[in-house]
Amino acid sequence: MFIDKVKIYVKAGDGGDGMVAFRREAYVPDGGPAGGDGGRGGNIVFEVDEGLRTLMDFRYQKHFKAKRGEDGRSKNQHGKNAEDLVIYVPPGTTLRDSDTGDVIADLTTHKERFTAARGGRGGKGNTRFTTPANPAPEIKENGEPAPERNMELELKLLADAGLVGFPSVGKSTLLSVVSAAKPKIGDYHFTTIQPNLGVVESENGNSFVMADLPGLIEGAHEGTGLGQQFLRHIERTRVIIHVVDMSGFEGRDPFEDYEMINEELKQYNMRLLERPQIIAANKMDMPGADENLAAFREKIPEEVSVYPISSLTKGGLTNMLRETAELLEQTPEFPLYEEQEESKVVYRYQKSEAPFTITRADDGAFEISGAEIEKIFKMTDMTKDDSINRFSRKMRQMGIDEALRNRGAKDGDTVRLLDFEFEFIE
Repeated sequence: MFIDKVKIYVKAGDGGDGMVAFRREAYVPDGGPAGGDGGRGGNIVFEVDEGLRTLMDFRYQKHFKAKRGEDGRSKNQHGKNAEDLVIYVPPGTTLRDSDTGDVIADLTTHKERFTAARGGRGGKGNTRFTTPANPAPEIKENGEPAPERNMELELKLLADAGLVGFPSVGKSTLLSVVSAAKPKIGDYHFTTIQPNLGVVESENGNSFVMADLPGLIEGAHEGTGLGQQFLRHIERTRVIIHVVDMSGFEGRDPFEDYEMINEELKQYNMRLLERPQIIAANKMDMPGADENLAAFREKIPEEVSVYPISSLTKGGLTNMLRETAELLEQTPEFPLYEEQEESKVVYRYQKSEAPFTITRADDGAFEISGAEIEKIFKMTDMTKDDSINRFSRKMRQMGIDEALRNRGAKDGDTVRLLDFEFEFIE
């Protein structure tokens, strides 16, 4: 089964917790704190594997969670860092953030890697909090919570030349006779329901990858038929081979077919028509094909290359393949995304997110929220008085106490942060 678009959920590993420990050794008076730091959580890493062809593996597993770092140990031993979770994808996979719609990576080269989410750092052990005023602290940090994100993976085949055309014009047969590919071939529409790739070698020794793509019909750019499921795979091709049925066997006009397919390419993405296009006038072995070809040539511009061929008898294929190989040598790759075309970095001012916000709940409690304060809270060990006091000092330094007073908080009022409640005390 060919799957080329999936949605998945990924979460990097949280950091390991620091430890509160003290040296307990004979003949070592006042051993002091000896709690180690926690280990780093595992990253979520995507890596290209050229042996993969589809995104089928993601049909059965859509949630990926890296391991958390190991907790710190006594004797100042650092917790073990967690291994990265490597997710293998086929060449030509685009990674997109589902929540924002932004493209975050375009992976095309074997072994190419991209880190989609970084693991949280390990929490500090109590050794890190020693001061002259507090030489034996019972303070430690929990591991940093790691980010999570919803992602969309989209596969766009890596092919040099793409075959386009109406259903049953002979694209699959053409691919089968010029390469070792074995696509399904039938005398009915939409026999090809998934893209097929084949390596083609021209007479001068140049080789290139050709893609047989499912047939187009009118309205394909809007999703009609196989629609956009096909169209996304032509975006990476550098040369388009437009296969036209010159026999008119089904009562269709070859020139109208040619114009309709080009209109679909234009409506989907204007840049598709910038690619060099070769017309493969197929089924020239059929009766009436010569007359239809003559009428076709009169309607198209003279600069457009038309190659009469027959996939059945293999006639005319040599010249068409030679022209395709020469065009590929002259045609550069077309960048899929605008950011790939930028050669300079533009720095823009971005307003930093507020470290906290205060709202009033229906029950009258003051609710504190915000990424920064919530992160500090999650990394605080609420079972130790020293850690709670440290958290209180941080809140005061951030200006939360003053902000609560400005909102009207009085002695004894309830303050809520995530699932933790405490009283406001003047």
